[in-house]
Amino acid sequence: MAKCGFTLGKFAPFHKGHEWMMCKALEVVDELVVVIYRCDELPHISLSTRANWIRKRFPQVTVLEAHNGPKDQGYSQHVIEIQNQFLTQFLKDYKFNYFFSSEAYGDHVAKALDSEDFRIDMQRAKIPISATQIRADLFHHRRFLSEEVYKDLIRKIVFLGAPSTGKSTLCKALADKYNTLWVEEYGREYWQAHQVNRRLTPEQLLHIGQSQVALEEERLAEANQFLFCDTNAFTTWHFALHYHDSALPELQRLAQQSWLRYDLVVLCEEDIPYDDTWERSGDANRHEFQTFLKAYMHEHNKPYLLVSGTLEQRMAKVEEKLAQMSLQACKD
Repeated sequence: MAKCGFTLGKFAPFHKGHEWMMCKALEVVDELVVVIYRCDELPHISLSTRANWIRKRFPQVTVLEAHNGPKDQGYSQHVIEIQNQFLTQFLKDYKFNYFFSSEAYGDHVAKALDSEDFRIDMQRAKIPISATQIRADLFHHRRFLSEEVYKDLIRKIVFLGAPSTGKSTLCKALADKYNTLWVEEYGREYWQAHQVNRRLTPEQLLHIGQSQVALEEERLAEANQFLFCDTNAFTTWHFALHYHDSALPELQRLAQQSWLRYDLVVLCEEDIPYDDTWERSGDANRHEFQTFLKAYMHEHNKPYLLVSGTLEQRMAKVEEKLAQMSLQACKD
C-alpha cells in the first residue's frame, strides 16, 4: 500500500535544510504533501512565490497554499487547538502515515492527523541553518539557498528618466551606500559602438532589451539585499518608438513585463543641469522624453517614486522609501 506523508511551514525562505528534510521524507513515502502558510517575515515575497520554490525543486510533491491558515504561534494549549483544528479541516481529504518535521510541534500535529511523528535533524546537524538566521543576514547565508530563491529575495529598484537626469550617479551612490551591486545601462555603450547615423535597427534595440534583463539576472546572484538598475527594457522600447515609430513584438513584451519586474520604480526629475555629451540629442529632447514618460505612467496608473534636487536629497528619499518597504506588512 502506498505511503503518504506531509510537512508544513512558511519556508521563509525555502533553504537547503528544508530541501534535505523533503529528500529524506521522500525516501520513506510514495506521496508527500507540503502545507505552506502565509507569513509576515518576508513582506515582498508572496505565498505563491514561496510555494513555487518548492514545486520547481520537487515537482513530484503536492504543495497546498494555506492562504487562510492561522498565524498563531507557540505551544500554549490554545494555539495548539487552533493549529490542529485548522489542519484537520484543511487536510480532511487526506490520510497520512507520517508527519515530517524538525520541530517539537511534530507530536501534537501528528496526533491530530492520526499519523506517525517523524522527526528529521532537530539539532540542525546536517544543514546548520534556520530561516531566521538567513533573514537576519541574507548575503552572508546565501550559500544555504538555491540561486533561484536567492534572486527572488533581492529587491530590484529601477531608475527611469530621460537622458541626463542623474540615473547612473544615483544608482552607483545607492549601491555603495548599501554595499551591493548596480546594473549599468547596457544600451549606452552598445549605441556608441554600433550606431549608424545615430540610429540602431529594431533588431539591435531588441538585443539591448534582452541584454539588459540578462545583465540584471547575472548581478542578482551576487547582490546584497537590493539591486539598483539603471534603466530597463521599457526605456529601450521608448527609443524604438523614437527611432522607428514602432518596436518589435518581443521588445514590446519585454517592456510590458518590466512593470512587474521591479519592487520600486524611481523617476529621476529633469531638474539638474543638462550634460551635453556627444551621444545625447539636446535638452529639448530630454524634456520631450521626460514628458512622454510621465504621461505614460500617469495614463497607465504605474506607481513610482519621484526624486529631485541634489544627489543627497534624492538618496534620502529613496532610502526612506526602502525603509518603509522593509516594514510593509505581508499581503498574501
